[in-house]
Amino acid sequence: MRGSVLLMIFLPILSIAAASQKSAQRATTLGAWSIRWQPVQIVNGAPVLFQVKPPTRLKNLSGSWLWHDVLFTWDPANKIWYGLAGTSLETKPGTYPLTLVAESEQGKPLSYLKKVRVGAGKYRMVRLVVPARYTEPNPTQMQEINQDKALKDKVFLQSAPEREWSGRFLPPVRARVSDVFGTRRQFNGAVQSVHQGLDYRVPAGTPVSAANNGTVMLAGPLFYEGNCVVLDHGLGLLTLYLHLSEIKVKEGDRVTRGQQIGLSGATGRATGAHLHIAVRWQGVYLNPTTLFALRFR
Repeated sequence: MRGSVLLMIFLPILSIAAASQKSAQRATTLGAWSIRWQPVQIVNGAPVLFQVKPPTRLKNLSGSWLWHDVLFTWDPANKIWYGLAGTSLETKPGTYPLTLVAESEQGKPLSYLKKVRVGAGKYRMVRLVVPARYTEPNPTQMQEINQDKALKDKVFLQSAPEREWSGRFLPPVRARVSDVFGTRRQFNGAVQSVHQGLDYRVPAGTPVSAANNGTVMLAGPLFYEGNCVVLDHGLGLLTLYLHLSEIKVKEGDRVTRGQQIGLSGATGRATGAHLHIAVRWQGVYLNPTTLFALRFR
């Protein structure tokens, strides 16, 4: 009788323990990847900030999307992995897989695939008149243009492997936008380029600030860009500041977000005084307006 009583007491305890273990196993098994992104509606030409919460703690996380590597950094405060990516203006509307590869703290390899949709952005056309030398350069000017291209190609390949930026990116001036990203530009009656940046209508001599922390990779005059500063923010992300009347930094300088790097002007191919800022990520030009709206931690 006593044995029966003990058995009756012990069996429910075993059942509870087994249920708890099964529940824990189910929680582990059902653990899922949580992936979000900004902006919610992605269009061609937009930077994208992926936010990943994995099902377990990771040693590392990397990814690929639209044939580009996506490099993730860990935010311990929010327990989220952040990765910056982007879509070129040439990206066609459609669904593109984001492939994630990771290693857990226990050394187990993990992978996950998430389909991400890209829509079509709406971009306009503008007509501009500039001196003929900027649309029909002579042989001497073409030599200068080619030298500039070789220099820029070299600079664009030298991005630091670590993230240098911190927090949100800020506009370089406080002013009205005079021309948006993605505009098709007709110079002197012929379509010759797509506007791969953002123009601010500011008078010459307006202070221009760094959008975020970075290293000065280029600071000097170029044929089309005029006086130009290129900042490297790491992980393939660059910002470019064009048509400056004066440059306040030199190559190799480390700058902080909001630090003055130059004064606006009308040097290079410009129809008047203004500031042009461009954002370049792994060889792709992205919409600065969208970058400024991303909520970086």
